[in-house]
Order: sequence, then structure tokens, then C-alpha cells
Amino acid sequence: MTLFLKTFLIILGVLFLLFVGSQIYFYRSSRIIEGYKYSVTKAYEGFEIRKYEASLFTSVKLDTDTYKQASSKGFAILGGYIFGKNEKKEQISMTSPVALSLEEEMTIMFLVPKKFTKETLPKPENSEIQFIEVPEKKMAAITFGGWASDKKIEKYRLQLMAMLDNKAIKYSNKFSVLGYNSPFELLSRKNEIVVELE
Repeated sequence: MTLFLKTFLIILGVLFLLFVGSQIYFYRSSRIIEGYKYSVTKAYEGFEIRKYEASLFTSVKLDTDTYKQASSKGFAILGGYIFGKNEKKEQISMTSPVALSLEEEMTIMFLVPKKFTKETLPKPENSEIQFIEVPEKKMAAITFGGWASDKKIEKYRLQLMAMLDNKAIKYSNKFSVLGYNSPFELLSRKNEIVVELE
């Protein structure tokens, strides 16, 4: 084995270990941050019925119905706010999941940590950011892995609708996609399609 090949294999091994270490870190981090609280009221094969507690969100409406554009632009706006683009230059902890409504004009939402109220949140520099108090609600949810895309989102939205129709469970037209992972987490990605029930 040549010196060049040995060096190459050592570098490859180090890069592999760094990658694995970073993915373990991101995996653990995404599972210990504050999340949107719910209880499962009934579990079916393929989906769940959940009751979500009343919560406060930061949000911004986007003039697109494309997932990639909306998630990228929306994350940049709300991420900027929680990372310090507000009147107090205060950093606000990241939460999970990131919610994106499936409408002609999508709305992206970040859950606000429990320690804040609508009155104590610092004012955003971007006037398009709104604070929304979401009441307690009942929703159905279907989970899928990998990277979310418009094609995948539509596939699982239709699957959820078919399963709800099969069980004669009435639902609204208010669908959202929930993303649980940071952009740097490449493995064990989790996404959900949720819909409000009537």
C-alpha cells in the first residue's frame, strides 16, 4: 500500500467519523428541544388522532405554494428573528416542529418557547412577522421520513385523506406539513402531514 493510499484512507476515515459524530449530535439535539405538545387520543394503522394544546407561534405568510421556496424563505425570516433580528437583539431558543400550511399562500410557523407570552416576545425587525395564538385543536397525523418535497407532501396528504375517509372521520381543508429536523441532519429525518378535524 502506497503512502498516498494510506493517507487517503486515513483522511476518509476521519471524515466519516466527523460525519457520524455530527449526525449523532444533530439527532440528539432535535429530540431535546421544546416541542408542540399533544396527546394521542386514538392510534390507527398508518395514522393517529391527536389533541394539541393551545400554543403561541411566530409566523410569516409567503406568496408561494411551493414547499422548497416557502420553507427556505420562511425559515430565513423566522430564523433571523429568533437569532437576534428583534428590538432587544435577543436570541430565542429553536423549537420543533416547523409548521408550514398547505395553501396557495403558505404560512410558516415556529413554536414560541413556553417562557414567553405574546406580550413579552421582543418586537421583530421584520414587520411581516406575526404572533399567533393557536387554540387547542384535534388533528389527524401521518408520518413519513426523508426529505420533504411537493411530490411527497401530496402523496402523504392523499394517503391521510383516504384513511380518514375509510374510517368516516370528518376533516377540514386545513392541512400542514411539520418538519422535525435541522437542515444539517441528514439521517433519521421525520416529517408529518396533519389536518384539523371537524
